Amino acid sequence: MEAVLDIEAQTRAEGEFKGKPFLKITNQPVVLKFIDVVYTIKLPKVGTVFGKSSNSGDNDKVILNGISGMVKPGEMLAMLGPSGSGKTTLLTALGGRLGGHLNGTVTYNGKPFSNSMKRKTGFVTQDDVLYPHLTVTETLVFTALLRLPNSFTKQDKIMHAEAVINQLGLVKCKNSIVGNTFLRGVSGGERKRVSIGQEMLINPSLLFLDEPTSGLDSTTAQRIVSTLLDLAEGGRTIVLTIHQPSSKLFYMFHKILLLCEGNPLYFGQGSAAMDYFSSIGYAPSVAMNPSDFLLDLANGDSPTESTKDQTLVKKTLIDAYWMRIAEELKEELQDISNVPADELENKTLAKWPTTWWQQFIVLLQRGVKERKHESFSGLNIAEILVVAVLAGLLWWKSDISHLQDQIGLLFFISGFWGFFPLFQAIFTFPQERTMLQKERSSGTYRLSSYFVSRIIADLPMELILPTVFITITYWMAGLKPTAGNFMHTLFTLLFSVLVSQGLGLALGAMVMDLKSATILGSVIMLTFFLAGGYYVQHVPAFIAWIKYISISHHTYKLLMGSQYMPNESYQCGEPTKICFIKDYPAIKSVGLDGQASSAIALAIMLVMYRLIAYLALMRIGVTKKLEN
Repeated sequence: MEAVLDIEAQTRAEGEFKGKPFLKITNQPVVLKFIDVVYTIKLPKVGTVFGKSSNSGDNDKVILNGISGMVKPGEMLAMLGPSGSGKTTLLTALGGRLGGHLNGTVTYNGKPFSNSMKRKTGFVTQDDVLYPHLTVTETLVFTALLRLPNSFTKQDKIMHAEAVINQLGLVKCKNSIVGNTFLRGVSGGERKRVSIGQEMLINPSLLFLDEPTSGLDSTTAQRIVSTLLDLAEGGRTIVLTIHQPSSKLFYMFHKILLLCEGNPLYFGQGSAAMDYFSSIGYAPSVAMNPSDFLLDLANGDSPTESTKDQTLVKKTLIDAYWMRIAEELKEELQDISNVPADELENKTLAKWPTTWWQQFIVLLQRGVKERKHESFSGLNIAEILVVAVLAGLLWWKSDISHLQDQIGLLFFISGFWGFFPLFQAIFTFPQERTMLQKERSSGTYRLSSYFVSRIIADLPMELILPTVFITITYWMAGLKPTAGNFMHTLFTLLFSVLVSQGLGLALGAMVMDLKSATILGSVIMLTFFLAGGYYVQHVPAFIAWIKYISISHHTYKLLMGSQYMPNESYQCGEPTKICFIKDYPAIKSVGLDGQASSAIALAIMLVMYRLIAYLALMRIGVTKKLEN
């Protein structure tokens, strides 16, 4: 993998792209039109009174109400409005990512959203969803290997990633980790450019960005918007949401769409916005930032002393839009012909840019590189070593004469390695939900390739620590000192770890809430623990079935089978009295027979829990319904 990421030796000189405008797109330019876009959602009922809803009206809420507009290649449209105005919902709808029923017409070169258009569309979310332990170069190279089609060779994809790094001014931080809130990495502006770079890798004709300047200082925000302006000048169509840009940024936008509670207040050139509102009686009393003035109007704050009713101000502005802008805009949208579709529209494109195997290999490499920092953290290693040594000391050189102590150790091992991998695995999918939604919605890879790569990537990290643990504890505790017995114990433990990990993956995928999943996992494992056969040897018949689904029970039985044989004896009671191990009360209640049945039960759980996890991931939508 290091060879794959050694871009220094595989790319052209870094200065090749420096100081030059962005390369023009090779895809067909896209004219984006949206006419009378309406989007409503169903609200849950507040309550019932005598069996009837306590809401007097209906439960529909209008998020978007008749939004129209157009963006041409080389133009940048900025959507402004206060929080809750519908900016992000409209952006998501235009990007083809909004689930549910959407009324109105959205066309791309006169055609609806298609797989071909998806290949030419980039979407940058408001939050920078990036892996913190990967460097800038690794992040973009992995994305290039996944998203660029097989018409590019591997080296072409790597060189393309390097070109984007140069174009976005990320050369100085290319070998720095991305980082996050708890891990120091690149700056906020650099993180945002990395997010933009991930979408630029596919050389999109149409680029959507949700709040690209959020949380950035004015200088960094200006650099980001300047970068987007360069992209537009290269022939791309840019659409973005922005909350409160500076006056300098405001005049960099070619077109402005102002929203208020899902209603349009203005659509047109940014430079003409102030003149329009002045013409309908709303002019600022003092010189001020145009975006601040427009946001005040969208919130219903009138600059004149005579009008204080916010609802009246909003209604006046909405009525003015429909009287002065709407009809003229619709006529303009009807008159302008669409750009002819390119050749790609007439071809049947493969659903995925790369093969299943390519996706699996790249995701596996990326997963190992990112997850090794978490799994092999100093805290995890120290925890395992301390518990292993402590257990070895507590059971130091116990032998068959201390039979109760030995089976106590075996049960402790089954319990400890039931809980530890379970809680490690529970965090897997909830932590990666946002990344999975982002990459799946852009058609980066199949869910199956991601799932299998995630399972395989975790194997070395999940199996090394228990191997170290049992190697230390086994010999210190004086269990049977033969290679066969040791390997039997080791394989049983690793088998159990994989089953517990599968249960954790299933719980995390089903619940997708860390607190709830952790509580549920604790309850289930404690139930399995109590039914394991060590604490309660005479379980009532009506609840005895729990042991058959208990990971602890089957692991405990297999571990005893690794140390004891049914015909084996030990000295009990008087010095001359010999008893069979199988008749020892604590062992007899569990039994040394049925080893194959327990192994089969764990094997079924191993497959079943992972299948449940996969099915749970399938139900996760790749779109979000937002109202900002």
